[in-house]
Amino acid sequence: MIVEATAGDESALIALWEACGLTRAWNPPARDIAFALAGPSSTILVARGVVAPEHRALDRDHVVSSLCSREGDEHAALTGSVMVGHDGHRGRVYYLAVAPDARRAGLGRALMAAAETWLRARGVPKIQLMVRTGNEDAHAFYRALGFADQPVAVFGRFLD
Repeated sequence: MIVEATAGDESALIALWEACGLTRAWNPPARDIAFALAGPSSTILVARGVVAPEHRALDRDHVVSSLCSREGDEHAALTGSVMVGHDGHRGRVYYLAVAPDARRAGLGRALMAAAETWLRARGVPKIQLMVRTGNEDAHAFYRALGFADQPVAVFGRFLD
């Protein structure tokens, strides 16, 4: 089932992100979680439980509906997450993570579909994301979802 995370999911989210290699020493994930859950323009969506083997070959919409319609999974282990937020025009996706033992079953696609639904419900017309250079699996995944490289350079620096 895909639902909005709560503050009580913090340790499970951090464990999932660490298992997926998404955390960095200079970017405390607990701070990202608290910030995303506190504001009206962001959230974290989580998948609980596992995708049954019989669903692994099914289309994305079937996986989404089976995940979203399960009952009684409120305390099941987290198997996936996506942080989503917006500035009113551009939606952003961060921390898309699928537990290593739940991959290749459509869960990443289901989480991205849920993030897009969340953004559409708020009138956000565009979605963007950043992928680390060299992460070719992620590049291929997003291209398969219709994302394309954008003709921009990303600049940044730490404020503290």
